[in-house]
Amino acid sequence: MVVLHVFKGLEIISGNGPYLVEFDETSLTKSDPFLEGNVHIIMDSKLLDLYPKTLAKFINHPNTILIQANEHNKAILQVLPVIETLLENGARRGHTLLAIGGGVIQDIVCFISSVLFRGLDWKFFPTTLLSQADSCIGSKSSINLGKTKNILGTFKPPKSVLICPVFLETLDRCEILSGIGEILKVHAIDSIERFNNVSNDYDILLSDPMVLLKYIKDSLLIKKKYIELDEYDTGVRNIFNYGHSFGHAIESATQFAIPHGIAVTIGMDMANRISSWRGSLPEMHYKRMHGVLRKNYLDYIDVDVPIELMLTALKKDKKNTAESLMLILPIGEKASVEVVAVKADDEFASQCKKYFDEIFV
Repeated sequence: MVVLHVFKGLEIISGNGPYLVEFDETSLTKSDPFLEGNVHIIMDSKLLDLYPKTLAKFINHPNTILIQANEHNKAILQVLPVIETLLENGARRGHTLLAIGGGVIQDIVCFISSVLFRGLDWKFFPTTLLSQADSCIGSKSSINLGKTKNILGTFKPPKSVLICPVFLETLDRCEILSGIGEILKVHAIDSIERFNNVSNDYDILLSDPMVLLKYIKDSLLIKKKYIELDEYDTGVRNIFNYGHSFGHAIESATQFAIPHGIAVTIGMDMANRISSWRGSLPEMHYKRMHGVLRKNYLDYIDVDVPIELMLTALKKDKKNTAESLMLILPIGEKASVEVVAVKADDEFASQCKKYFDEIFV
């Protein structure tokens, strides 16, 4: 069992009031505080098989709703029946929603909490590396509509977040790599040095739980600075979409055959390469980052990415303007991650195709 006495909690300052992110390896045996008052639990159904005894109090709670955590169920038409079930279970103003799962469950619960009764409190128990290291803070929800990913959403910060490392022990390899993709993204945004550090420790992340937990905490500390400056994503926080415009388009084009954090890793590599081809990023920075990024997505190198479908999805990204794609690209000698307006012209389409023809092989 990992000992977390060195991992103090984080306080996140939000416009709706501060909330705590706590680290506790014994939280699976401390379920009672989460069940106080009028609580409605929305849980990843996979946890039923993984933790039937340790999560029994949550699983057997009369107001628990189990959901398969996939992109299909993160769509608005699938969220509506969840709301209907909450109402059938007696949800009222003043009640609290508890999300237990990864990013899909988080998005569903955050979205519902912001619209049902014009707002309910919610708490989050993240169970994936990606949600523990990145998405658990920041207040965002993102819901799919048809084939368009994350086009609907709201901002609603949780009342508290509890990170339990025990959940990481049952994650499969692709879930770990997906979470590491977001860790790489956050550190690349912070500085060249921070990215180089996590790159150098990459192999250790896969084998040493304490090193992985250190980078979870570091990732949240980096992100905390940005979301407290720009909670509603209208300015500087936009750079946290680094790798995401390309990544979301890759997910859509492959019908989600590539997990989110790994698609983001490909998206970062693609952003770096295209920025270098356009003369905005020195070649050395692309090469500096390419090795570890490729290592993180190498398991999915044989997945076919239809270019035309990817470009169509990219043009639907919610950050775009009527005239331009608003991409997040590394720029200049310091590889500063910035928002860049790029015309969706033949040159850009050719560069995207060139990436997959020459790099993603």
